[in-house]
Amino acid sequence: MNKIVPISLLFFLIGTVSLFAQAKEETVLVAKDTTKLEEIDPLTPAKAAFYSAILPGLGQAYNKKYWKIPLVYGAIGTSLYFYLDNNKKYNNYRDAYKKRLEGLPDDYQFLDDSRLIAGQKFYQRNRDLSALFVVGFYVLNIIDANVDAALIQFNVNERLSLRPEIYPDDMTLRPNVGLTFNYHF
Repeated sequence: MNKIVPISLLFFLIGTVSLFAQAKEETVLVAKDTTKLEEIDPLTPAKAAFYSAILPGLGQAYNKKYWKIPLVYGAIGTSLYFYLDNNKKYNNYRDAYKKRLEGLPDDYQFLDDSRLIAGQKFYQRNRDLSALFVVGFYVLNIIDANVDAALIQFNVNERLSLRPEIYPDDMTLRPNVGLTFNYHF
């Protein structure tokens, strides 16, 4: 019995000493931001629209969407070509009709007066539509540059996904179709 008391006292002291021997360290948890935030310039859409208004395609170049520039010039150039072509044909029919009214020979001897008037109206209508398309594509160019510059500022990455999924029904084991919306932190 004499030996039990000193041995238990020894284990008690060793156990309490080990508890006090450990030093507490202050651990500070710092949240690490894995997404890099970019500075957002609220005037970017206005600048892009202004540049496109000055010179068609310049706003697309400002947005670094260089592949859209040939589309802009192709659309405006084609409409402008048809405007000029229809205007030329309209003037030819009008001049021929005026010459016929004055009694002079014209280039369209094989057409009667009603056909010359119908040709004038046809090419005048097509000329006006082509002018409308030129203006429409010019405005569409400005709107595209503005919207594209506004959409560049949105964060779209792989962490956000929407995909279709086919999963089996628990009771019948027949496939069901559904959509899953996943956001990974």
